[in-house]
Amino acid sequence: MAELIDESSSIESTTVGVYRTSSTVAGGRRFSFAALVVVGDKQGQIGIGYAKSKQVPLAVEKAQKEARRKMVRYPLLRKTIPHAVEGHFGASKVRLVPANPGTGVLAGAAVRAVLEMLGIQDCLTKGYGSTNPKNLVKAVINALEQLQTREKVEQLRGVSIGATYVEESVERGLAAMPQAKSGDKMQAPKNTLGDERRRGGRGGPRAPRRFDESPAAAPATPAAPAPSAPPAS
Repeated sequence: MAELIDESSSIESTTVGVYRTSSTVAGGRRFSFAALVVVGDKQGQIGIGYAKSKQVPLAVEKAQKEARRKMVRYPLLRKTIPHAVEGHFGASKVRLVPANPGTGVLAGAAVRAVLEMLGIQDCLTKGYGSTNPKNLVKAVINALEQLQTREKVEQLRGVSIGATYVEESVERGLAAMPQAKSGDKMQAPKNTLGDERRRGGRGGPRAPRRFDESPAAAPATPAAPAPSAPPAS
């Protein structure tokens, strides 16, 4: 869960994990705690910190201070990344793919903590290899270091590049999103699956009929007339 480090600033912090280690000595065991923390302003700046202490609160505080010292700004495109990248660290590999507005962040706990502190709201991710949170966080940082904006590429290559597919896709997604007016109330989407089940359509057999849905009594059919007796001769 993200928490505000300083009320006077907009830098928030989230703890990815707390790790306990112990050493056996003559008098028993000595415990030590380490904390992995990610801090960011959700405006493109982020930093990670890893610190140890004999108490958990002190370890988290030391990790937050280290993360704030290591904060770096990375390029973003609206609320996603400019292009797909792949980061490596140790036995972990993470692939980040930009997504249209409204997609959300599809990632695990460690990768999600980094992207949310960075300010990314739409991104697809996939992790390969080791799922160690320490390696995954550093692999995401390695992927973010490879991001480049269109202006930076134009400057390096000395050419003019048109809008990329990602930029056009993001613009189309933003244009297609309905603009909410002030005072409008959000309405939940209708659950059509339940209606289809009651009607006996796709999604399952017809639900049992309720007492108030019993069919009306069918009208009685008139009886056939009895054959008349033949006249007497």
